[in-house]
Order: sequence, then structure tokens, then C-alpha cells
Amino acid sequence: MKVHVATFGCSANQASAEVMMATIRNLGHELVSEKHADVVVLNTCTVKYSTEQKILHKIKELGEKGIEVVVAGCMPEVQLDDIIRNNPDAHILGVNSISRIGEVLNSIVILGISSESTSRQALHVFSHEPEGFINVPRFRFNSNIHICQLSQGCNNACSYCIVRFVRGPLRSFDPDPIIEDIRQGVAEGCREIWLTSQDNAQYGMDIDLRLPELLKRICDIPGDFKVRVGMMNPFSVLPILEELLDAFEHNKIYKLVHLPIQSASNDVLKRMNRFHSIEEANRMINSFRDRFDDITLFTDIIVGFPGEKDVDFMKTVEWVKDYRPEKVNISRYTPRPHTKALEYRTLDSRIVAQRSNELHDVCEQVQITVRKNMMGWKGRVFVSKEAKVKGLMARTSSYKPVVIPDSNAIPGSFYEVEIFDATPGYFLGRVIT
Repeated sequence: MKVHVATFGCSANQASAEVMMATIRNLGHELVSEKHADVVVLNTCTVKYSTEQKILHKIKELGEKGIEVVVAGCMPEVQLDDIIRNNPDAHILGVNSISRIGEVLNSIVILGISSESTSRQALHVFSHEPEGFINVPRFRFNSNIHICQLSQGCNNACSYCIVRFVRGPLRSFDPDPIIEDIRQGVAEGCREIWLTSQDNAQYGMDIDLRLPELLKRICDIPGDFKVRVGMMNPFSVLPILEELLDAFEHNKIYKLVHLPIQSASNDVLKRMNRFHSIEEANRMINSFRDRFDDITLFTDIIVGFPGEKDVDFMKTVEWVKDYRPEKVNISRYTPRPHTKALEYRTLDSRIVAQRSNELHDVCEQVQITVRKNMMGWKGRVFVSKEAKVKGLMARTSSYKPVVIPDSNAIPGSFYEVEIFDATPGYFLGRVIT
């Protein structure tokens, strides 16, 4: 069969898509674009209402065209009724069941052979425990990047978050298989390792090993590669802060810290059921900046959370101006099923939109300042992959993106470059050594 896999959402979902695509190909099926597909696998995300609605429309549209649909990822775990309402014939693959994609495809083949029958039974496959996430073949989106998922689930209870209902409580994967998974990725030519989960700093809370020790073991793997540590919640970082700072000293680890504050108002954080104050988050950021001069800060902010007053929002605006994060993922709050915040009274959508636009403008001004400060910078970069635009994508030691437009540089290698220009999304550099 001809199969297309469309994936939405986070890097963990991207890793799952790579695993499923490898299985699909190894079973003898052909990976194709959507317009040529007999079967479309939708690897879904349900964090945002807008993404959910886009996917539900796609599920319905494909069914009306007579194309077989497999709905995988997060949505089947919490929105199965919505999926079936839009396409009763859709096959379902739960978030823990990516290794069982072959069962679904075999069922579709059998349905095709017996198509003369008027009866039809879509297959629904769910697994309680996560299987097949590491130490399995991959069909990578980028041959130079290996995504390693450290765990499944989360022990937090943020009042707006639907993902904890999808993926369940924290289940950290054993460290030895993780090390072997990354070792194999490096052996296959990957030179950039992305560590992903719902909260990387929670890793090991349920087993006898925490993230800093795992990072040290990863850095001991032989080879010339760099490690990107994904999102870590501030309240999960706090108990391991000093050990984490020590682990980040290794030159294989990008000096990038992704700490989602979500709001700079403690009143809003309390309603969000976040287990940190803005003062604690600031202390962590300052600790990283005191230790590493060139640390890059990413954060996430939810605008318009129920009960957010003007004064709360302005605290967040001032925080962005003061702490100057290089990247801010801004989300307009939308209610999600099953969450505590669904009970709260939402703000006027016009207020939410206005605040979102204002914060975007502030972030853009902050980023302009960062870009100006980098003009003429010279230093060592790691060329990680082909850029989406013409040229190669390189990263500084603090993960700042530098596109080298015209070069014979080789992905997976280090070069000395000079930054000579910038766009809203990346710097432009030339190789000087």
C-alpha cells in the first residue's frame, strides 16, 4: 500500500512518526505524499484547540474521499468520540501503541481483500504501557538528528494541560536502553541528539537516577555530537539545579535552557497549578546565566488565562523585557477537555488577542536587540543539517541558529564563522576557517 504519515506537535510526536515510518517501510509499504496515498496516518496533537480542529477537519475530509485513515498520537486517548463522529471508519492507534502500526495496516489490507463484504470493522489498538519508543529502527526526517524520548507521561497537574490525561503518569525509560539508543544513533551518523519528553527534568523521579547523571552518561558516549536538552519545567529543575548546572558544563551539551514560565504573575501561576513562583524561575535562570555567559533562554507563555488581569499581563510583559528570552512560544489560552481550567470563566477573546499581539511585539523588539548584539560575532559553530532555506544550518554552542548560505561545509562538523547579517528567524554567517 501507499502510506502517508502526517505528524503534528512536539518532538516526541516527531520521534514516534519516525518509528512508525520505519515500520511501514520495513513491512513493504511505500511512503508517499498525501495526494498519492491509499492510507493516511495522522499522528495527532491536542494541546491547542486550533490544531485539534484542523485535524478533525482532515479526518473528515479524508474519509469523505474514501481514503483509509489511521488516527494516532494524543487525540485518540481523550477525544475518541470526536474522531469517530467525524469519520466512523477511522482506525485508531493509541499514543503508547506506535509499535503496533503493522497490525492496523494488516487489518486495512484484509479489509481491502474482502471489500465485497458489506460489513466493516475499524481497528482500535490501545496499549497501557509505552512500547517501541527506543532502540527501534527509524526513518528520520533528518538523517543527522536523532530524537531520543526519555520518558512517557508526567506527574504534574497543571490546570490547563490535557497532555497528562493523554500520556498518563511519569514512566521513565531505563537508562541503559537510552544510552544504547543514542549510541546507535551516533553510529548511524547522527551528530545532533535531541532529548525529549513531557518534562525532561522529571526524568528519573520514579527510578533511582536523575537527569544530571543521565546527561553525564550520554556525554561519555564516544563520538563527535551535540546534545539538545528539551523543555524542563522550573519546579522540576529546582531539586536538581546544582547537579544540572554541573552536567551542562560538558562541551557536548548545547548551552540552551527551555524553561516555560507560562506567566510572570504568581496569582496566575497559582490558578494554573504551577508548582513554582516567578521568583524561583528567575533564580534558576540567573543561576544558568551566572555559570554560562552565552546561555540561550527559551520559554513558553500562555496569554489570557482565566482570571488574568491587566496587572498580571503587564508583569509578564515586563518580565520579557527584563529577562530577554531569545525565543518565546506564545499561546492564547483555549479551554481543553478534562482539565480543571475548563471550569473557569474565560476572558473576552478580543482581550486575549490584543494581549497576544502586544506580547508578540515586545518579543520581536527583544529579539532585534539580541540580533544586533550578535553582528560581527566570530566563533565556533556546529553544522547540524541542511537549512530549510538555501545553505546549511549551524548552531553556536548556545544553540543560536546560523545559516551558512554558500559553503562546502559538511554536516556533523565544526567550523569557525563570522555572523554578518540576520533575519527574524536566524543569523547569516560565513566560514572563516
